[in-house]
Amino acid sequence: MIEIAKIENGFKDKFGIPRQSGRVNNLSKIVLLKEFASADAIRRIEEFSHLWIIFGFSKAEGKFSLTVRPPRLGGNEKVGVFASRSPFRPNNLGLSSVKLERVEDGKNGKVLIVSGADLLDGTPVYDIKPYLPFTDCHENATCGYAGEFVDYKLEVINQELLSNVQSDIKNDIVACLSEDPRPSYQDDEDRIYAMDYSGINVKFKVKDKTLTIVDVK
Repeated sequence: MIEIAKIENGFKDKFGIPRQSGRVNNLSKIVLLKEFASADAIRRIEEFSHLWIIFGFSKAEGKFSLTVRPPRLGGNEKVGVFASRSPFRPNNLGLSSVKLERVEDGKNGKVLIVSGADLLDGTPVYDIKPYLPFTDCHENATCGYAGEFVDYKLEVINQELLSNVQSDIKNDIVACLSEDPRPSYQDDEDRIYAMDYSGINVKFKVKDKTLTIVDVK
């Protein structure tokens, strides 16, 4: 399989990355490798508002299993690997839907600026395809056990501790925190967690549905 691009963004660590694409409108760069960075390769791509990104779970370590324990089920219930979006798969491939914001010129050629990516910085990209709403969107689709989390959000308080952080980065951090980055099986209200985004380390704890920022460095 040929790698065509790399992801560049503020997610330097797996902890804190949104569990699904489109949940947080953070910006990412899709930096096409030199041999694919020609304007010809993306001709008319700006006519499409959204793209499908096929990527590799480069940090998924260990062997896959036919059954997995989805975090959103508390890590206690098993489902089939093909009934999940676990990164531990036979081929470790992922699919992400992102919004195309613009195309820029990079040092080696064209760069795609997208929002809503649920991808780690440095993630290898294997293909890019246009999103087609008339065929890719199914209005009556059901989402099984994941449905109960569609509207799940945490209230984030003590945001004033982020007052010295650049506004767009602050917004991304708050949005990621509201998605509850903790493993679903951990519910210790006294435990302090740490999330890194764009070089900002944020420590927090959670009680019920309120996330309290306790320190920012």
